[in-house]
Amino acid sequence: MPEDKSTEPVTQRPWLVLGILCIGFFMSLLDGTIVNIAVPTLIHGIDASYDQVLWVIDAYMLVFSVLLISTGRLGDIFGYRRLFLIGISVFTVASALCGLAGSPAQLLAARVLQGLGGALLFPQVISSILAIFPPHQRGRAFGVFGAIAGFAPIVGPVVGGFILAHLGWRWIFFINVPIGVITAVLTLLHAPAMRSGRTHRLDLTGVALATAGVAGIVFGLIEGERYDWGTVTGPISITSIIVAGSVLLGLFVVWQHLQRGEPLMPLSLFTGRDFAVGNWVGFVFQLGMIGIAFVLVLYLQTARGYSPLQTGLVLLPNAVLTAIGSAYAGRLSDKIGGKYVLMAGMTLLAAGLLVLVLMAGPRSSAWHLLPGLIIIGLASGATFAPLQQCTMAGVDPRLAGAASGVSSTTRQIGGVLGTAVLGAVLSAGLGSALRDEAAKQAGRLPAHLRTQFIENTTSGAHRFSPPTPPDGLTPTNTALFERLGQEAFAAGFVDAMQTALLASAAALVVATLFCFFFTPHRKHDTPLPGTTQESATTAQD
Repeated sequence: MPEDKSTEPVTQRPWLVLGILCIGFFMSLLDGTIVNIAVPTLIHGIDASYDQVLWVIDAYMLVFSVLLISTGRLGDIFGYRRLFLIGISVFTVASALCGLAGSPAQLLAARVLQGLGGALLFPQVISSILAIFPPHQRGRAFGVFGAIAGFAPIVGPVVGGFILAHLGWRWIFFINVPIGVITAVLTLLHAPAMRSGRTHRLDLTGVALATAGVAGIVFGLIEGERYDWGTVTGPISITSIIVAGSVLLGLFVVWQHLQRGEPLMPLSLFTGRDFAVGNWVGFVFQLGMIGIAFVLVLYLQTARGYSPLQTGLVLLPNAVLTAIGSAYAGRLSDKIGGKYVLMAGMTLLAAGLLVLVLMAGPRSSAWHLLPGLIIIGLASGATFAPLQQCTMAGVDPRLAGAASGVSSTTRQIGGVLGTAVLGAVLSAGLGSALRDEAAKQAGRLPAHLRTQFIENTTSGAHRFSPPTPPDGLTPTNTALFERLGQEAFAAGFVDAMQTALLASAAALVVATLFCFFFTPHRKHDTPLPGTTQESATTAQD
């Protein structure tokens, strides 16, 4: 009797394959944050303006977020390994071009290309997990994925600070080149050529509508604060851009419903309750989660005066605990179900935020933050893996790329919206608090400096920075102005930060409540049929 090949695994070494793919995944996430620490260096190194450097940072995230739906579907059509290889190759070449850039325009163009590479490779990691791991091992596999997702953004400033101190800003990008080459070679040697079995067709109208729609929303949210949520140019405003993006996304959904061929985002994905619930939970979770690092980094650097490297080191234990927690949460999810692990993790996250609200003050040290950071680190580790597992649990493996692209995009938009909302809440709260604090501190200055002090201090709400002393003061008055300004800013920032963290905690509680809509866990004692060759066919690219 012939051997049944439907039960043969796609690869005999799935953990090795996952490790290789995660190297590229780690690089793409790391480059989303590592450049932040180099802002002052880039301004002087390539004679760039502050706005140009901000675009160097934002362009990567914009391109990355916008293309995830399309690149996830491309993986379904042309094969996950092939798309990953293209992505890692583009990312590596773009990294070299970033390092060689001689002007802000060249660096910006190379960062756009980097974002394209990251968007090409990112969804293929999630799709590959569904293809090479049976259901009873996916929790652990997503645990590895979650560990990297939590670790990379925080370790970015640490790595960036070290490279800047010893090698220079260009090596922030050059370091990717040998890693990218090695990853590509290892992928060719060890990763199977996974395909979903779909025909080679691409919904170009859907690509155009989805790309333009997501671009409008993400651009508006990223750039809104820079334009004070008003006019960009002529009749075009931030609001009109976001509305136009939303309308285009609505048209995209309608087009997917009318599409009779092979839609970019099959709406059948949302007939599965877990996928629909998981996307909503992921959106709200990311909206609340993003505020934690965003607010803490600002607090440590602006209110407490820590350098970017010191900030990264303070947050590093949190990242390590997240990585460790993700590994154990993945195993626990396989046993009892990701739903309950996820609910426990998000509840603990909200509790950790409350501890930070109670412990963080204008003069708090890193030791005061440690209890809250430990809770948040462990809790974060119990969220990434089970959320991914719950969301993708009932997805048809042939649609894994489309599903991973949609879920990743949903979370990216949630994160961008969270940053915008938290920034607005923080700015508004800081403006109100600084007026009161400035009035209190102004009485300790000579009378002729008090009005100037109040004006300079309150204007720092939009820049999230302490006031700068005016020129022409005596050294004594300059030092006094700086000290009182720092004290007023620190006190005001803590007051605003408490409101922002409480808002994040509330979002996490809402996300936790929505977890009740996930289906109950079904235990898999043995690998289920349809998890290997039925999930993804192997073929030579």
